[in-house]
Amino acid sequence: QQQSCSRVLFVSKRRFTGVHQVPLSNSGVCVLLLSALTVCAVSLSVSPNLQQFFTAASVSLTCEGQLGSDGWTVKRDTGSGTESCGAGGRGFGRFNGSSCLFDEFEPISGVYWCKGEAGEKSEEVNITVSDKHVILEIPALPVRTGSDVTLRCKKKTGGTAAAYFYFNGRLVGPKSEKNITINVQQSDEGLYWCSTDEFGSSPQSFLRVRGQITDITSCLKPIC
Repeated sequence: QQQSCSRVLFVSKRRFTGVHQVPLSNSGVCVLLLSALTVCAVSLSVSPNLQQFFTAASVSLTCEGQLGSDGWTVKRDTGSGTESCGAGGRGFGRFNGSSCLFDEFEPISGVYWCKGEAGEKSEEVNITVSDKHVILEIPALPVRTGSDVTLRCKKKTGGTAAAYFYFNGRLVGPKSEKNITINVQQSDEGLYWCSTDEFGSSPQSFLRVRGQITDITSCLKPIC
């Protein structure tokens, strides 16, 4: 008897490795697994689109999907366990529809993501909450190659400080600047921070870069 197969897309951050048909035990059904570089169809949106914040900042984290946002919640890991937005004593923020709202951003840095009812997971976003005198204005979400990104060193007291900007430990430019603008290429992906003579240095954040063409698929779901 010919064995029937159902096709399931397997999403991986690794490069394409091929197609595999794997029989499910005692089910008479096999699964087609495809590994490809892709982006999850549901993503975590950060407003404002920044990685670094001072304490008491107002921030909104939203699960945005190609097929709607029902059933998704915002999660975070601060290094001491996973928490859910709006989950009372073990939670953080206020969950409103598909958005997690912070009236006063709790002074906890961490990794944030969206999670679906069936176990789907968006890409992770790193957020840093700082009580330093300056922070770096840098996008939280990946930027496309060919786009322009402006980095600034923002003061806790307001305004922008003249600063030296660093990329992967190397100084960018010969003098302090109010800002730098990068026409983003893949080689610009890496760790950035700013340093001032008067206010010290900002935390470090990683700028993520994506190509112009990206496949959009659904997220990885557990296979039962």
